[in-house]
Amino acid sequence: MTRLHDPNLRGFASDNYAGAHPEVLEAIAQANEGHQIAYGGDEYTARLGVLSKQIFGNQSEIFPVFNGTGANVTGLTAMLPRWGAVIAGANAHIHTDENAAPERVSGLKLLTVATPDGKLTPELIDREAWGWGDEHRAQPLAVSITQTTELGTCYSLAELKAITDHAHSKGMTVHVDGARIANAAARLGVGLGELTHETGVDVLSLGGTKNGMLYGEAIVAINPKAVDGLNYLRKLNMQLASKMRFVSAQFLALLEGDLWLRSATHANQMADRLRSELDRRVASGTINGLTFSQPTESNALFAVLPPGVADRLRNSFRFYDWNQATGEVRWMCSFDTTEADVDAFVEAITKELS
Repeated sequence: MTRLHDPNLRGFASDNYAGAHPEVLEAIAQANEGHQIAYGGDEYTARLGVLSKQIFGNQSEIFPVFNGTGANVTGLTAMLPRWGAVIAGANAHIHTDENAAPERVSGLKLLTVATPDGKLTPELIDREAWGWGDEHRAQPLAVSITQTTELGTCYSLAELKAITDHAHSKGMTVHVDGARIANAAARLGVGLGELTHETGVDVLSLGGTKNGMLYGEAIVAINPKAVDGLNYLRKLNMQLASKMRFVSAQFLALLEGDLWLRSATHANQMADRLRSELDRRVASGTINGLTFSQPTESNALFAVLPPGVADRLRNSFRFYDWNQATGEVRWMCSFDTTEADVDAFVEAITKELS
């Protein structure tokens, strides 16, 4: 096959734009020899199940799926009865970026709360945590948080524990959309189990694609009592891979060693490099008109640019508008973002704003 794209083209639009990590591709190649039982009966998925228990607790069960929306929708469906509702932030991915899949595929109700920094708190949860026993109101029975958040912010261990304790005290379970949970763990200097099992999380959508996998995510039932019928719902929701060994092998490549941490740490460091250099140039007066709307706590930066600047920058570097009305944009770094990528982007921004 002839290569159809320019491999030198770089950007800051999304960590989904990056290719697969070479170690992940090698894992797929290693899993490709011979025949293995389909639909999860293979040696790689069995090994992933053992590894999940080591990371997320002996009671945990892991269910590889195709994508993040599938993980979120299937996991939440298993957590709720038909009359159940999920409390989530107003900018949560399940609310803003999944094309109403939670409502249309699962039929569940989302109860959203405004979160200026992307993070829920017990007090914010209580704005929608009411009405139990009222037959006219969808029953709030689960809380879903995103780690890291859609605004690139990161929940601390104490913040997570406060949320899970509060939710559990009200009879609700807790789901984490962990599309970028590796970036949170890298930022906090903790393991994935410390960030989830040990803080009281019940169900995790474990991200892989944004951290160097070719495709695939997983639902981790950290507390199996919080879910019902996940093995049936995965198939019903079209998330059961026949050749599941290739999803599982990728997760083994990430999780058996420290690849997940190396990749996430590097992406965070590149975001830090971009932020610190731009902050320095703003402080020195080298560039004008750039402000940041959120702290940089992961591999995401949120900046506000003067009118027209974003469009001109996009002639060389791809990235997305976050709020066109205010000029807010999002810049994402990936496991394969280089220092040269960052430095070239800084110079392009400087040229526009000097």
